[in-house]
Amino acid sequence: MTATFSGSYTVAVTPFSDDLSRIDVDRLKAFLDWQLEEGVPGIIMLGTTGEFLTVTPEERRLLVDETVKHIDGRIPVLVGTADASTTKAVAQSVEARDLGADGLMIVPPYYYTPTDDEIYRHYAAIVEAMDLPIMLYNNPVTSNVDMSAALVARLAKDFPTISYIKESSQDIARVRDVIDLAGDAITVYAGERVVDSFLLGAEGYVNPYGNYIPRASAGIWGLLTSGRIEEARRIDGLIKRFDAIIAAGHPTYGHQAYSKRLAARAGYPMGDVRPPLTTFPQLGQEGEERLARIGAVIDELDDVTRQIGL
Repeated sequence: MTATFSGSYTVAVTPFSDDLSRIDVDRLKAFLDWQLEEGVPGIIMLGTTGEFLTVTPEERRLLVDETVKHIDGRIPVLVGTADASTTKAVAQSVEARDLGADGLMIVPPYYYTPTDDEIYRHYAAIVEAMDLPIMLYNNPVTSNVDMSAALVARLAKDFPTISYIKESSQDIARVRDVIDLAGDAITVYAGERVVDSFLLGAEGYVNPYGNYIPRASAGIWGLLTSGRIEEARRIDGLIKRFDAIIAAGHPTYGHQAYSKRLAARAGYPMGDVRPPLTTFPQLGQEGEERLARIGAVIDELDDVTRQIGL
């Protein structure tokens, strides 16, 4: 299948009201406008960063519908439609298609630790139900499932609509392994270590940093594709610095609360996270101290971004 997605995509937080009781559509629209203004080439809703496990079916439909309508074809909108239930994943995928999504991002069924054949049948059912491009999402840290390069190649070669993968296995060599086995059947998006992934053959980037530094997170891909590798490393090095500040205290899920708080720092409040995730106020003084340190690095990043002309 001909690739239609490229560049560095923001995997967006989900905007809630201050009391966490509803999707805040006004906040969503302001945030989407900001993403467009900053040059983000595509956006992914209801990924891990989007707290897809905490939204109701009605909220899911509202979020996708409002996003697609507001973006109005200006950039691709991908939707996370993962579920441990194949039946639910199929239904959510069909719904996203019907609402106008341009593609899907789907992590394999979690909790059950499925076999390769079970994963294969899960995706086969989704593919048979609708024809949108699918980005596999390999994130064993959160799904407890690590899709091998061989399995990815099998899926991509058997199903033309399975044409992308966000590779977040923390095994950087996996990028090259997937490309070697799947060839032109799939396009690899980096889920981490963007510079190294690019040098190994990745053709895009999916990241949460666009929620609060969209110009830098989108621009880094342009630096890479234009051969400005060292400038890209400079940007990536600063991102790694504040990422480490978050991970030191909250290695798995802390980035959601910080992403929302940092979006608010940039002028785009998105509410807080829903339970069971730790809200930013629950982090207490530690959160405020880490936020200040992150903010200082972001200010430095903004200066560098201006210096190199992003």
